[in-house]
Amino acid sequence: MPVPEDPAAEVPTGSRAPAPTVSVIVPVHNTRRYLDRSLGSVFAQTLDRRHIEVIAVDDGSTDGSAEWLAEQARRHPHLTVLSQEASGGAGKPRNAGLARATGDYVFFLDSDDRLDPEALFWLTRTAQKCRSDIVYGRIAGADGRAAPVDLRTTSERVSVFDSPVYWSLAAYKLFRRSFVERHRLRFVEGRLLAEDLPFGITALLRADVVSVFADRTCYYLHGREDNSNASRQDTDWCEYLGYIGTVLDRVAAEVPPGADRDKLMVRHFHGEILMPFGAPYLARDPAGRTAMAAAARPLVERHLTDRVLTALPPGLRLRAHCLRAGLDDELTAVVRADTGTRPDPPRLDDDGRVYAGYPYFRDPQRALPDACYDLTDRVVLRQRLLRQHWVGGVLHLRGTATLPGLGGDTVEILLRRDGTTHRLPARYEDGAWRAAVDPATAADGGPLADGVWGLKIAVAAYGPGGAAGPALRREAWLVPEDDGEEESDPGFVPRIVGRGPAGPAVAALFRSRPHGHLNLDLDRDGARRPLGDDLRGTVDRTRSGRTTVTARLTLPGCPVDAALRLVLHDATRTVALRTTVERAAGDRYTVRARLRGGPPGTWRVALRVTAGPFHRELPVRTAARGDDGPAPLALTVPGGGFRALLRRAGLLRRAGLQRRARLLRRARR
Repeated sequence: MPVPEDPAAEVPTGSRAPAPTVSVIVPVHNTRRYLDRSLGSVFAQTLDRRHIEVIAVDDGSTDGSAEWLAEQARRHPHLTVLSQEASGGAGKPRNAGLARATGDYVFFLDSDDRLDPEALFWLTRTAQKCRSDIVYGRIAGADGRAAPVDLRTTSERVSVFDSPVYWSLAAYKLFRRSFVERHRLRFVEGRLLAEDLPFGITALLRADVVSVFADRTCYYLHGREDNSNASRQDTDWCEYLGYIGTVLDRVAAEVPPGADRDKLMVRHFHGEILMPFGAPYLARDPAGRTAMAAAARPLVERHLTDRVLTALPPGLRLRAHCLRAGLDDELTAVVRADTGTRPDPPRLDDDGRVYAGYPYFRDPQRALPDACYDLTDRVVLRQRLLRQHWVGGVLHLRGTATLPGLGGDTVEILLRRDGTTHRLPARYEDGAWRAAVDPATAADGGPLADGVWGLKIAVAAYGPGGAAGPALRREAWLVPEDDGEEESDPGFVPRIVGRGPAGPAVAALFRSRPHGHLNLDLDRDGARRPLGDDLRGTVDRTRSGRTTVTARLTLPGCPVDAALRLVLHDATRTVALRTTVERAAGDRYTVRARLRGGPPGTWRVALRVTAGPFHRELPVRTAARGDDGPAPLALTVPGGGFRALLRRAGLLRRAGLQRRARLLRRARR
């Protein structure tokens, strides 16, 4: 991203510059090649630049970063550059930035990452609205680097113990500066890895309000081309584990023993204690591996409860068990199975449980319990709904589904509503499935009842005994692959479907919010999701006085014998007009009615749809949009022609017969 020039953005003479809303602190060490991207993303923020203070701290760079920063400071008055000798980590430069910051909030940006252009606007707005001490923005990985947590739901206030925020303890988030100063939060200096851990832990455990803004990605984590991110550097892992022990002692001091502390410790076993026991562990010689295991063992003994052990996945559960029990050979075999190759596929046993394919399962010579291999509760159905479309009155679905490592033997589509479930078999082969939902027969051979039906997929895998033995079953909500606008997807347009003796109904697919689950709405009255949302009409008049009313709409599923007729309404009367109908591809209809003159007054125009017992009247609207959307189409008739139109409609038939009878009586006299 090229660094934009700072426009004037100058405060008029005689006025004072506003205090910055946010101070962005950027530690810099030999990241010149990324500074255009990272600092450029700050200079490109949509938040008024006068409300942004940028503090870049050069930590002894030797690659031209300091010179680049000095040049940018001349071009951008709101950029302050500090310089110091190399300190060995991001902690000291961040602390220097904190000491200089004057904003209401501080945000820490790593010099190889970048911000979304609207990030600071939305993060500060969220903090002001929610009175937050900390605001998380949604994070995304880039260039081969993964985000630590996927925050999908915006929340004004979250719990550290019941939300995923604790899984991201890194510094890249917004903090209220007065909160940071009140609790004297500072980063550990001189450490390359995990220097922000004590800062993040203490902040989260002491904050009154932690908020999440996830409506859009705010922060992009970038991998470096040379793999020189701090998290990828060689480390003295024994020293590192000793340091992590002191950090976890702080957690134990802040949170009493119990379920809440265990939730936090699960994250630390994932992220810190067991993290080195992968490629770094295998890279050591036997003595080095023994030393690493000895360094980790006190942490495992202090913090590994049964609840924590159960919450870990089998690979980490086995590592923790081996560390606690001093099983170094078994530990090496488990790490090697995860790191060099892949474990054997999981197995569905006769006891109905699923066990991971790690070494020494039920080996009588090893003291490794089955519980360490058990992943039954972790088997998650992986599925995608690739397409949903209607053929006539039948909904066709297509997708993929599998139980990882187990595959699948049967697939069903579930229709659920108010405690009622109907099951429809799907054709399944090589992980792909197809199914058809016919509202006339989907209820165990009968018609589906009115209401909103949630659509799920269920996959079953059989064990050694086949269908007669234990099986593992998983369900998941169907979520359309295309998350575009429903209005542009013909599969989501309300349509008429037949249901045999239950009579026709209006059927409509829709996504529930916020998760996008697919639902089928059946409504005999068509009130919840009306037909003809795109019904638009015009009124054209000729000089001779002939009026033509034309309307066009999409009407999927309309029976070929259905009657479509334009009607006029006023406060007390209804006039049905003689209507011609043209049908085109894509369920498009054009209807016209021609009349000469008309009843005086203003009439609302509607389209009446009749198909056997199915009757609907759809309001016709104009193409022009008002403040509340398209306006209703109205036909205004000044006068004259009233009697002619009503006769054609049959409304004065009786009056005409009476007049002729009076004329005959006079002639006889």
